[in-house]
Amino acid sequence: MSGVALDHVSKQFGSVRGVEDVHIDIRPGEFFTFLGPSGCGKTTTLRMIAGFYYPTSGRIRFGNQDVTTLPPNKRNTGMVFQNYALFPHMSVFENIAFGLEVRKLPKSEIRDKVERALKLVHLEGYGNRRIDQLSGGQQQRVALARALVIEPQILLLDEPLSNLDAKLREETRFEIKRLQLELGITTIYVTHDQAEAMSMSDRIMVMQNGVVQQIGTPEDIYHRPLNRFVASFIGETNLWEGTVVGIEGDEVRVEIAPGLVLSGYLNNASPQCQIRRGEKLAVSVRPESVQEADPEKADAANVVTGSVIISEFTGATVHYISEAAGNRLRATFVNQGHRVKQRGEELSLLIPKESIYFVG
Repeated sequence: MSGVALDHVSKQFGSVRGVEDVHIDIRPGEFFTFLGPSGCGKTTTLRMIAGFYYPTSGRIRFGNQDVTTLPPNKRNTGMVFQNYALFPHMSVFENIAFGLEVRKLPKSEIRDKVERALKLVHLEGYGNRRIDQLSGGQQQRVALARALVIEPQILLLDEPLSNLDAKLREETRFEIKRLQLELGITTIYVTHDQAEAMSMSDRIMVMQNGVVQQIGTPEDIYHRPLNRFVASFIGETNLWEGTVVGIEGDEVRVEIAPGLVLSGYLNNASPQCQIRRGEKLAVSVRPESVQEADPEKADAANVVTGSVIISEFTGATVHYISEAAGNRLRATFVNQGHRVKQRGEELSLLIPKESIYFVG
């Protein structure tokens, strides 16, 4: 088991920036995710770790070993590709055994390792099947078994669930996390899906346009985003532009629009955020932190009264989008059997001060 360190790694493709100054230290046994929209540089970074690309600048280390210019076959990594990259003319057994045969292991040892790998991914008895006889989820597990059977130091997964339907994606996500915990293998996972990243990762690196925006635990990134991009990209949020109109003790008052002023706490701000009177900043409020307010207390602090634009009943939850003072406010409530308000009805919502986060 080995950690992975990228020391100020950059990658240029001619005049185009692929990745700029990525500096991370992934701990042994950690499940670390690269998260961001398409084209943000996450797959480029993964491919440099795998050895398919060499950095334009910077160094890559596995533990104490510098692997910056080491070819892929010398790095002892296992990789699962987005399209699985299975050999259609080979059986399940032959696909999984391929890497072991390249290493010229004895046939008896190959057989034992493949059988263990099939058991690990719950595909016992599937060894003789053709690839086209498998479902998408089963093919994904074959690809995972092929990556694990060589006993790699590092497991690399590039959007491995993107071709699966929603239910199968959830089931396979659980299986990948189960395997990672069971084996204790250092795992680097690439995805654009926030739910995957949040539910599976020990830590997440959020990227945009080849630049790292934030590294942290799912909780840190969700509750304490460093900038507007992270706040808006991770989960749902209400993100409003405002101006600081008052500072009293540990409280800050921000005007979002005429007649719409919200109060929050000074210490609930990103490090880049300058809190001073007249300063422009963004206010982030997660929908699930919003509470339904007593209509009779509509003039109380941080109570916003508006008109329902959209209401969505999902069974477990009720989602509202309302409009007040020209701004839209999303709110999510756990269903407790109350009547769901419909479009055009008035809705008073309380935004707790501790739920407001200021972003520079």
